[in-house]
Amino acid sequence: MTTDLASRPARQRLLAAAAELFYESGIAATGVDAVLRRAGVSPATMYAHFAGKDALVAAYLEERHAAWRRTWDEALAERTDPIDRLLSVFDAVARYRQREGNQRGCGFLAAATELPPGHPGHHWLDADSRLLTDRLRELAVEAGATGPDDLAATLLLLYDGVLNRYARAATTPGLAADDPLARARRLAAAWVASALREPSGS
Repeated sequence: MTTDLASRPARQRLLAAAAELFYESGIAATGVDAVLRRAGVSPATMYAHFAGKDALVAAYLEERHAAWRRTWDEALAERTDPIDRLLSVFDAVARYRQREGNQRGCGFLAAATELPPGHPGHHWLDADSRLLTDRLRELAVEAGATGPDDLAATLLLLYDGVLNRYARAATTPGLAADDPLARARRLAAAWVASALREPSGS
């Protein structure tokens, strides 16, 4: 455990340790004991803050969602041009990766493959999907798109493709040098330009 982590309150240490281990090794493969060891806390301390592993997983996803939303909010606040605002999701990914060391793809996409039906973490997976879908549609409307749903869906497809590529690169060394984010943003910009040129009712 690092000195920085050891100086934090117990709840923060648990969430930081859980975030590292769940992202690095997977939720199902990470036992509570591993989180306790990395956080340097006792089982009693953990259960004073979280009802169990499911609650800890949900809290981890909640914090991840909040961090991603803050990062995207910042990128949006720096842009006034409607097209730049629409493409800001890709700029936010770059900023988030730089801050969080997000080198293994999307934690939400990974969690979605592991959480069973009814798990409390699904609330935050749904929140992430709603944020992406609703905000991209709103920004498409703001940019003047005549088909905002289609434009938002296309940008989301490129976004998901980037994150899946990062996940694959984490286990395929030859792909690591090929950063797909700039390419996806260029493709998105071209698609947006094309969509905005289409006349209303076409």
